[in-house]
Amino acid sequence: MKPHQYHSETEAVRGGTDLGRKNGPLATPIYQTSTFEAADVDAAIESTKTDMFYTRYANPTVSVVETAIAELEGADEARLFASGMGAHTSAIMALVKTGDHIVAQRDIYGGSTKFLSEWLPRMGVETSFVDSCDYDQYARAIRPNTRLLYLESPTNPTLKVIDLRKAVGIAKKHNLITMIDSTLATPINTRPMEFGIDLVFHSGTKYFGGHSDLIAGVIAGPRDLMLKIHDTRTILGITMDPHAAWLLLRGIKTLAVRVQRQNENALHIAQFLAQHSKVRQVHYPFLEGHPQRALAMEQMRGGGGMMSFEVDGSGEDARRLVESLRLFTLAVSLGGVDSLVTLPRYSSHAMISEAQRKSMGVSDSLIRVSVGIENAEDLIADLEQALAKVGRDVANLVSSR
Repeated sequence: MKPHQYHSETEAVRGGTDLGRKNGPLATPIYQTSTFEAADVDAAIESTKTDMFYTRYANPTVSVVETAIAELEGADEARLFASGMGAHTSAIMALVKTGDHIVAQRDIYGGSTKFLSEWLPRMGVETSFVDSCDYDQYARAIRPNTRLLYLESPTNPTLKVIDLRKAVGIAKKHNLITMIDSTLATPINTRPMEFGIDLVFHSGTKYFGGHSDLIAGVIAGPRDLMLKIHDTRTILGITMDPHAAWLLLRGIKTLAVRVQRQNENALHIAQFLAQHSKVRQVHYPFLEGHPQRALAMEQMRGGGGMMSFEVDGSGEDARRLVESLRLFTLAVSLGGVDSLVTLPRYSSHAMISEAQRKSMGVSDSLIRVSVGIENAEDLIADLEQALAKVGRDVANLVSSR
């Protein structure tokens, strides 16, 4: 892990830029070009090793953003991808081959589950899924051909927190590469490499972008592993385009202040929901009563901007609630400045089986909330009026008989 020269708030704003005084643009230029002119054949050959050869390989605008993210994570290097799933799948394919085995948590994003359980077996790679917080299961699942330990913390959508030191200790004992989806934590709240994690993955669409206006994926890690991932990205052709990278860089500059506000808002809302008579359970790492709260407070600077809760009712009650909200927008994704709400049963985990959802605790009455930067009291008032409608039709029916 590379040492940090500045605090994360400073790295988010200034990371990736040349801090030397110069007569040049303050904002990073967009190199909106597919290819670059070479002075002669020798220069053309030499340019293949740079970010001024062909944009599928690299691009100066993209390079600035990659440097900024690497500094935020404390990594040697980072790579941008056209989507989060592009980053996730490319990194794993770069690291495993036919006959290899992966150990992964059971509680992870539905797309990750589908790739590991349905797509990789077509390539002769098997994955064993283990309970997220049962570290004995991690160890028991490891085989002689295991190459990768895949983690997610906090988990989507039930917000379980993984003991990173324990997971890394198990992986090191068996010579495994560790890769974590740290999308919900962000490098503002957690820097997994400080705990020994090898590769950090983010759906940059979420908190890094922060404005629900781009799609992006990020992998950060040591130079030797990033070289393999870079080659795979180039062959698969899923590099991020320069204009989207420029938007991503603009989002990263406000990452720290947005996440701080989202941390505060989410905790306030979680505390409100935990006291409400129509809420069965709230999942939020910094909320009193969360099973890994002490661990979360040790590993994280804030609880993050996402939570989930179960309505004390049916799936129909959950649907009625989300359709009654006014400030919370019913939309997939998370991490932006606008507060969003969705039902994981029909969104992030719709692509996997009912049995898999059940094993993760994803019920029909589970509601996922991505808290934005609006006023927390306004958001709570919106939830309160929507919760008042839960069970109302049933109550009216009984009273009319």
